Amino acid sequence: MQNALSLFLKIETVTTRIALWAAIAFLVIATALAVFQVTTRFAFGQPSTWSEVITRSAMIWSVFLGAAPAFREGTMIALEFTQTALPRRLGHALYQLSMMLTLIFFAILFWQGLAMTERVVTQTLAALQISIAWVYAALPVGSVFISMAVLGCMIRAARGDWPNRVREDTTRAEGAA
Repeated sequence: MQNALSLFLKIETVTTRIALWAAIAFLVIATALAVFQVTTRFAFGQPSTWSEVITRSAMIWSVFLGAAPAFREGTMIALEFTQTALPRRLGHALYQLSMMLTLIFFAILFWQGLAMTERVVTQTLAALQISIAWVYAALPVGSVFISMAVLGCMIRAARGDWPNRVREDTTRAEGAA
């Protein structure tokens, strides 16, 4: 069992790193195309018809892929104050409960995102003439990356390794008491 969990954590580390780099790439694309869009619109008076659509799509992908490393590092909005104010075991239980609810949310988002992606497969992005399903696919794909990161957090927490911010706050609170 420990070998399977360790293997999962190694896979999760790699997939979360992939999600991070993909999110960065999409953010760079969105930024470059936004600058291009502004330049063509205001400097030349001829706005690009396609760059705005790709910018928006790249931002959507960036958000859904970038959430996985944010969960892994413990930088998403959390109940940190409550977790650190409670006794360690209770705070840990609250952390695991919040991660379980997060996992349930992203499982639902995966299934609904998959259904939505299948529904819109015949619709096209106006300026590009490609299926809008490529944009909607960010929901199920991002949900998989996020779910893996959340599961990794839950396993690490069960082993006593909370995300850095929560662990540091808990240590500080215990030292002050």
